[in-house]
Amino acid sequence: MDRARIHEGIRRMRFTDVLGRSERSELSQMEAAELLGVSERTFRRWRDRHRDAGLPGLEDRRLAPSLRRAPAAEVERMLGLYRDLYRGFTVKHFHEQLGKRHNYTLGYTVTKLHLHRAGLVQAASKRSAHRKKRPRRPMVGMMLHQDASTHTWLPGDAGKHDLVVTMDDATSAIYSIFLVDQEGTASSLLGVGEVVAKHGLFCSLYTDRGSHYFLTPEAGGRVSKTVLTQFGRALKQLGIEHIAAYSPQARGRSERAFLTLQDRLPKELKLAGISTVEAANDWLRETYMGEHNKQFAIVAEQEGSAFVADAMDTWREILCIQEERTVGNDNTVKWQRLNLQLPPNRLRAHFVKATVRVHEYPDGQLAVYWGPHRLADYGADGTLIRPEPGAVPRLAIRHEGWGCDTATPAGHPLYSVT
Repeated sequence: MDRARIHEGIRRMRFTDVLGRSERSELSQMEAAELLGVSERTFRRWRDRHRDAGLPGLEDRRLAPSLRRAPAAEVERMLGLYRDLYRGFTVKHFHEQLGKRHNYTLGYTVTKLHLHRAGLVQAASKRSAHRKKRPRRPMVGMMLHQDASTHTWLPGDAGKHDLVVTMDDATSAIYSIFLVDQEGTASSLLGVGEVVAKHGLFCSLYTDRGSHYFLTPEAGGRVSKTVLTQFGRALKQLGIEHIAAYSPQARGRSERAFLTLQDRLPKELKLAGISTVEAANDWLRETYMGEHNKQFAIVAEQEGSAFVADAMDTWREILCIQEERTVGNDNTVKWQRLNLQLPPNRLRAHFVKATVRVHEYPDGQLAVYWGPHRLADYGADGTLIRPEPGAVPRLAIRHEGWGCDTATPAGHPLYSVT
């Protein structure tokens, strides 16, 4: 018998005793009500209910089962699903999966209540004192955040990977999300490239002070505004302001987003049966990103957009690593451990001692430029990529992975046809 029923039994015994004394004129109605701790009106109502129905009439009607009470079988099914398939999920995430996968119709509140009663989920601890957050930018495209989180994202023994996320400050909408072995210049350029390809150029980017983002002359000091990394050079060429965060609290918006992702993504990937980086990145781009934004993104304070289309598509050749090299006596260019053999070109008999510029794209492919002329393209292993006979050369062959496959007409100065 639960405490409510015990209390109800004691209340009835006290009432019958006081009622008897009142009917024998030993107590007035006011005195009887005071002994019971109720008003005279309540005492009279209890007296009348007792006369009409006896002791059952005194039952606390709040203890009667509600007509809207959750079916016991459905509650047990829900608890069983949590124990067997979803242990460790937050209540909100679990409730979403129930509706999506198991035709569950009970509300969030009753689900949480029964999970707490069953001891499967602990009630959240009291939050600390409120800290005022930095106001969001009022319009999309005014500021973006880019950050990465190292975590065991994939199920099984896949090890830890870095999840690189680029998101909007105004709405918290994710524009780019993918897994890599380790974040760096290539992954950061790729994230910005995916945003620009789909939405356009934006005003500013907020990042931490990682070595691929900024040069910091003194440990823990201010970043250099004059000596730029490859990533910093690319943003400057695109006219995007690069803002450095000097504390984790300054990146609170992206930090909170990663707390949500670390809780949800590994479980979602496991439910989807995904265990490889390649499959995960396809699923993140095609399925998860849209669902996440629908669930967590908010409406911007102001309508409109600060994104600007890059009509010349200059970003394609800017968002890459660019370094100058001197062509060797054998008409090759040294790059990392590769020897890039320059093919014959009608511009010159050879390029020995000439200064050329090597572009390394985020996927590892390469291109060699002499001034505005694109001399050749190479695979990540240094193999020369020759255009098909009669084919129209492309401005950036490797960018097709970004959905950027615009062709460059033959004779364009950015591509010298051999």
